[in-house]
Amino acid sequence: MPASDAHCTPLPRLLVSVRDPAEAEAARLAGADLIDAKDPERGALGALCPDAVREIVARVASEAVTSAVADPAPGSIAAMASTGVDWVKCGLDADRRCEPAAFADLAAAAPKRLIAVLFAEDGPAASLIPALALAGFAGAMIDTAAKHGARLTDLAAPADLAAFTRACRAHGLMSGLAGSLRVIDIAPLAEHGPDYLGFRGGLCRDFDRCNGIDPLRIAEALRALRPNQRDAA
Repeated sequence: MPASDAHCTPLPRLLVSVRDPAEAEAARLAGADLIDAKDPERGALGALCPDAVREIVARVASEAVTSAVADPAPGSIAAMASTGVDWVKCGLDADRRCEPAAFADLAAAAPKRLIAVLFAEDGPAASLIPALALAGFAGAMIDTAAKHGARLTDLAAPADLAAFTRACRAHGLMSGLAGSLRVIDIAPLAEHGPDYLGFRGGLCRDFDRCNGIDPLRIAEALRALRPNQRDAA
């Protein structure tokens, strides 16, 4: 899926993180644009086993775009890519940000399919985008490393988020924003023009990311994302 055109800013699409095939199907039926497989019990970027991801991919078939979290090592990325997901995500923490020479090895493990996840706690990320593009990454997201209440909007300045999405567009990368988001965050974040807004806890029962996905909250998020369209759920 191509990154947003630099001369127009379409509405972001909805990424919903799921932990098993049942949640994946519920998210798909509710209208999620991208089904993202990860283990919420293991933090911001907990990877599921490849077999579990294969089941998720099989359940949603061709009805939604898919992605899955992988540990940031070439072998783990390649194993996750083999499941058939459209995109593979891996986290680049503060230490890995300082090793751009290693970016190409990571990207080569999932050619044209690897998404870098950069953490808001580590500071502005726009300056990393040229190196990620050169290395062969397909896209980049900003997320929050800690899941204890602080949202992306609490940790990253609007100007830094705008610079990030602008850099992604300039270098042909898909972009995403995530991090304990709630529906009220959609309107201000959509102004930055990301390709995707990512949700987990904000769409779960009691806003607890370890609880199950609530399809009614997905419908609410879609209404906020597509205010001029009928309820996509």
